[in-house]
Amino acid sequence: MRRVALALFSTVTGLVMLLSFKTHSSTATVPVATAPVVPAGTSAGDSASSTGGTSSTGTASAPSSAASSAAASGTKTVTGDAVDTRFGPVQVQITVTNGTITAVNAVEYPQNNPRDQQINAYAIPQLNSEALAAKSANIDMVSGATYTSDGYLDSLQSALDKAGL
Repeated sequence: MRRVALALFSTVTGLVMLLSFKTHSSTATVPVATAPVVPAGTSAGDSASSTGGTSSTGTASAPSSAASSAAASGTKTVTGDAVDTRFGPVQVQITVTNGTITAVNAVEYPQNNPRDQQINAYAIPQLNSEALAAKSANIDMVSGATYTSDGYLDSLQSALDKAGL
């Protein structure tokens, strides 16, 4: 009878300890998702999002018809929203010439420590080349750089939306 009582007590104690265990990942991701980096990136992106074409429009009417003139002819550079990830913000800039994406660059990405630098030295060039080849945000994520890839895709889609593509 003592063994049964001891086994039951040990089982209940272990179960209570297991259910009361708190992990750090749930508390670490909450502040990241609510950080106000995206609005700051939006206003910065809007002020630097469209650069007038060097060949087609240089008049005062360019800002009112920037989307239609870029689709018809000329070059426009658009910066997507800065997307805050668990390890830092990711922001993508695209160059559109005659309605086609001609360049894709990540202008901001996590570089806070050697591990971030190692991961992104591999991931960012791969994401840039895949986005340029696909001419859309329909690209694969890079294995081992999930957070960067996710932020990259969101920022790229934002830039494509701003460019009207």
